[in-house]
Amino acid sequence: MEVHWPRISEIYQKGIETGLATFETVVPGWEVWNKSHIMCCRFVTILDKEVTGWVALSAVSDRCCYGGVAEVSVYVDPAHQGSGTGSALLAEAIHESEKHGIWTLQAGIFSENIPSIKLHQKHGFRIVGVREKLGKLDNTWKDVVLMERRSKRVGIE
Repeated sequence: MEVHWPRISEIYQKGIETGLATFETVVPGWEVWNKSHIMCCRFVTILDKEVTGWVALSAVSDRCCYGGVAEVSVYVDPAHQGSGTGSALLAEAIHESEKHGIWTLQAGIFSENIPSIKLHQKHGFRIVGVREKLGKLDNTWKDVVLMERRSKRVGIE
């Protein structure tokens, strides 16, 4: 993943600039990003030798009871949105997460980011609720739709 970091960070920056993707206002450096994401389940899509999108998981807690729960982040370069890139990334993250014992994936999505909500729903995520005015971005309160996908294969015993 580190080899692709310049392009990953560029796509992340484009997401930040939309005001629809994250409360972050600055892309962290590689070391910070790397430390905050689980080593498995990090993927990029490449078209014509260029990274077009990425997906990665973050632990939701360091408590052992939440060891199978992770938050998913998926970002697609604006030039490739609507091309199936996000769907391919999310599908691969789901598949790999289950191979690594992750039973629940969650996502927090700004309520106005309808394409992202629909993408997650397409892959079996359900809306758990809306966290109203969870935080401010550029002095504007943002509602965050909490979504989750419970595996039907892992952690069901």
